[in-house]
Amino acid sequence: MANIQIRVDDATKAAADSLFASLGLDTSTAVRMFLSASIEENGLPFPVKRRKYNAETLEAMEDSRLRRNLVGPFGSAKDVVRSMLED
Repeated sequence: MANIQIRVDDATKAAADSLFASLGLDTSTAVRMFLSASIEENGLPFPVKRRKYNAETLEAMEDSRLRRNLVGPFGSAKDVVRSMLED
């Protein structure tokens, strides 16, 4: 039998272990299931794709990256809600 070693950050490992345990699996079994499903599908057993964003979302993402057209900071949650309702 072969061994596979992978490196993941601690948080990812812990979250995966917890998820698989809630399904009654250990991580090794889940990985074997993934490999078997990949072989059965002759590819990944789930779609791999990039998200498609509309122009407004892309512009907002770019604004956030460039720190432009930002609103705030706010003094309270009420101020945030008031600002959102103004639009």
